[in-house]
Amino acid sequence: MSGSTPPRRCSRSKSRRPSAAVTSGSGRRSPRNLFLTGKAASAVADLAGANLPDPVLTNLQYAPLAEITGWCPTLAPEALNCAAPDTGNMEVLAEFGSAEQQERWLSPLLEGLIRSAFCMTEPDVASSDAMNIATSINRDGNDYVINGRKWWSSGAMNPGCEVFIVMGVTGGAAEGHGRHSMILVPRDTPGITVKRGMTVFGYTDGTHGGHAEIIFDHVRVPKENLIAGEGAGFAIAQARLGPGRIHHCMRLIGAAERALELMCRRAASRTAFGKTLAEQGVVQDWIAESRVRIEQARLLVLKTAWLMDTVGNKGAHTEIQAIKIVTPAMAEWVIDKAIQTHGGGGVSQDFPLAQLWASARSLRFADGPDEVHKRSMARRELRKATS
Repeated sequence: MSGSTPPRRCSRSKSRRPSAAVTSGSGRRSPRNLFLTGKAASAVADLAGANLPDPVLTNLQYAPLAEITGWCPTLAPEALNCAAPDTGNMEVLAEFGSAEQQERWLSPLLEGLIRSAFCMTEPDVASSDAMNIATSINRDGNDYVINGRKWWSSGAMNPGCEVFIVMGVTGGAAEGHGRHSMILVPRDTPGITVKRGMTVFGYTDGTHGGHAEIIFDHVRVPKENLIAGEGAGFAIAQARLGPGRIHHCMRLIGAAERALELMCRRAASRTAFGKTLAEQGVVQDWIAESRVRIEQARLLVLKTAWLMDTVGNKGAHTEIQAIKIVTPAMAEWVIDKAIQTHGGGGVSQDFPLAQLWASARSLRFADGPDEVHKRSMARRELRKATS
């Protein structure tokens, strides 16, 4: 299992300075939140125009930039203040937050001064069906009281995390998706217990600080912390997840490109059974197939980005689901072949491949499992064919 010198790995600074901050003699420049498009960008332009590029990027323009960040997902997204879950939380606050919520939480998030977490998934129910979510958000005078247990709360382990966006059920009158609401909960509110950090195939998934299991025990926050009113939670979640899914897919293409490059370098530098791995037919097949799969996925992602820009997220719903199915599976396959080419080194800490594979594999159920997306797509196709 001895090998050649591994490639230089991305490193993370221990400094807690603001993300994407550029310092000069004139002081710190605000980060340019490249991922903000459409309604979210318009809302931010009124609040903090200095935090946007000029002109604002489209999804199609942001796609190749996000792909580049996927080459080093442990560092680049946070350095550009374009890391999940902050991206989705900023979009939620920009599109649905009140002026007071934006001033208190959105502004420092845009500046990269604080971090945030998103709390939706629950361990006691199948959370891929949002109807199962059981955390209660009950009105009590001028407050809401929250009780429930969450896990895989992304970003909650980040030491800079100062606020949670929590999804739960409010009241008993509404039916169906109208039962869900989202509320802002400051990290230091009494009654919150961060029980443990979660690992992803043994990794802390520290790209955003790490996931956590969290107990909310009679957590009380002001009624003004509710986002967009009671019953708006499911609509907010759908608006949040669309851009989040395409951002993940953009970055995964970069991760697959990095894996392919590492595979080619390894194959060219290692000799087995009298010839280099690059001369072995099976390895050549992996390399060629990897290029084909990456290009196919990239074109579908770019088409989806273009549709989101031209007809909106709802108009691109089918394509968003399609890339969420295709891209993680593509990246998982390519990274797996790169691991195989590296032998023992591929599963070691000397190369980024094992961690890249863990991330790609987990995204086959994060933000909705493949099977749910396929079910929805199949129903839509059947309606078109039978109506």
